[in-house]
Amino acid sequence: MRSKEYKNVTLPRLNNLKPNIESTALKLMEEAGELAQLIGKYRGLNGEECKMEESVVMDKIAEELLDVAQVAVSMMYVLEENYNISIEEKLNQHIQKLMRKGYLK
Repeated sequence: MRSKEYKNVTLPRLNNLKPNIESTALKLMEEAGELAQLIGKYRGLNGEECKMEESVVMDKIAEELLDVAQVAVSMMYVLEENYNISIEEKLNQHIQKLMRKGYLK
């Protein structure tokens, strides 16, 4: 049986903000929207011809994806600190769910 592969990303806790669940959720949607918009523009889904090289577009997609990840990490801190949620416990439950659904062996 093949072992699970993990992508570890370590992002800083933003210490110059006072996020709450609502502001963080809105920021997460904003960043996800920017990512989707960039992908759609690259694929020509907005009706415009993409004039950027694929490597440039993929670099910008990676930047936007990290923005999404940063906000997701910020929301994890909000959940832990304000709502007493154990992200470690939730991560274990998430992996079990992925296994039940057949996404992982």
